[in-house]
Amino acid sequence: MRFDEYRAQDAVGLAELVARGEVHAAELLQLALDRCAEVDPVLDLVSLLMPEVGKELAERPGAGPLAGVPFLIKDLGQDYAGYPTSGGTGPLRAVRAERHSINVERWLEAGLVIFGKTTTPEFGSKGITETRTFGATRNPWDPSRTPGGSSGGSAAAVAAGIVPMAGASDGGGSIRIPAGCTGLFGLKAGRGLVSSGPLAGDPLFGAVSEGVISRSVRDTAVMLDILSVPDPGGPFAVARPDRPFHEAVTELPRRLRIGFTHESPQGTPVDADAVRAVEDMAHLLESLGHTVEPAAPVIDGKQLALDFMTVWTASAAAELAQACRITGASPSDFDIDTQVLAAVGRAVSATDLMTAHGRWNTYTRSLGEFHSTYDLLLTPTLAEPPLRIGQNRTPAIADTLLPPLLRLGAGKLLSRTDFYVDLITANLSAVPFTQLANITGRPAMSVPSYWTETGLPLGTQFVGPPSSEYLLLQLAAEIESARPWFERVPADSLLQKPTR
Repeated sequence: MRFDEYRAQDAVGLAELVARGEVHAAELLQLALDRCAEVDPVLDLVSLLMPEVGKELAERPGAGPLAGVPFLIKDLGQDYAGYPTSGGTGPLRAVRAERHSINVERWLEAGLVIFGKTTTPEFGSKGITETRTFGATRNPWDPSRTPGGSSGGSAAAVAAGIVPMAGASDGGGSIRIPAGCTGLFGLKAGRGLVSSGPLAGDPLFGAVSEGVISRSVRDTAVMLDILSVPDPGGPFAVARPDRPFHEAVTELPRRLRIGFTHESPQGTPVDADAVRAVEDMAHLLESLGHTVEPAAPVIDGKQLALDFMTVWTASAAAELAQACRITGASPSDFDIDTQVLAAVGRAVSATDLMTAHGRWNTYTRSLGEFHSTYDLLLTPTLAEPPLRIGQNRTPAIADTLLPPLLRLGAGKLLSRTDFYVDLITANLSAVPFTQLANITGRPAMSVPSYWTETGLPLGTQFVGPPSSEYLLLQLAAEIESARPWFERVPADSLLQKPTR
């Protein structure tokens, strides 16, 4: 098989070829490894290569629904026994996982050939993928720009053609943001549908969802069938549809009433291309027979951002403390942004934390009221085209000036400074639309529907009510059929590392 033939298939298609004996899993793995060796020096998307694991799996792919398909997992929360899960950090690279995570077990049972881990910002804390340890992961559509985060390495790997889909997770938009940046499909399942076990039960108060980033809707649908098997030790028993998720892609959705907005909930600017992306999608949906009109849930977006970051920083403080306990490292061994977030989190009182989390219910109720009228909410996935590498980087001088203040316990004071406000604004103003679905635990997806005149992808987001994954997949498949994107891939001529 040639690379162009490999890239012309999604995961389901490759699995069918393996099952029919038309290609061997080892041949597919070699194609993936060769492509990785070709593009990774430019894109910096693999944090850990595990070719020996992949070769062993390829020799005995089994009979699962995706048997023999090369696959990469995210280097955050997706543990492979005997190998480290770095979480984007240097210190955790020395700690080997004792057992597979539940989702890795399910991927192996499905026959996927895992051969490495993809890059992520430290602890998945940013909408870009740039770290002290692994450098800057770049976007195959324009290597001077980010593929987003925190599943940036996975998105870059899929867009560059290394694998047809890759493991991802989403705690504030980390599936949808990189999917939107790289012209891919990304579905965040609703709260509790996919397990985060066994080491986590309900991370970030239920905001986190595990999943994949893919080139085709049917790949994600099949993967949701694989991942949504109930976890007896999990905190939720979530209702599943009475049909497999993969059947959704063969059925048209009922005609829907969809409310749309392209105004940032934080009141920050939204690029004209992001506005056009939503308006273009609205016209497409109308042409398909859906009712689309301007509407948005009544929510204080600025307060939502503060309440989200209160929980996020408290979580960052706990994650950093745990990493230091496990490795013997000090906070200064981590990125300065991680140190700042953790310092602010340590200054969050129990009262502040529970008050902020209690307001999450307010946003959930408001979104529920919106969904009593509208089937889905349509927004941009991103407020602007993918950021340039370094655009969201903390100034180098902060590495010198901030650590002494942090050691003195200046977290509470720091949280009131312009620097911290700028840090939060930089993290959220480019991606202000995605956190609502995490806070409320609702399913949401980013569809690759729009490219700028300069060739940069900009996805559009749909947020649904509880248990609407099946409906979202139906609509995504309808959009995919009306405006196919699978064959739209970045040219190899674009994969040149910028000189600056």
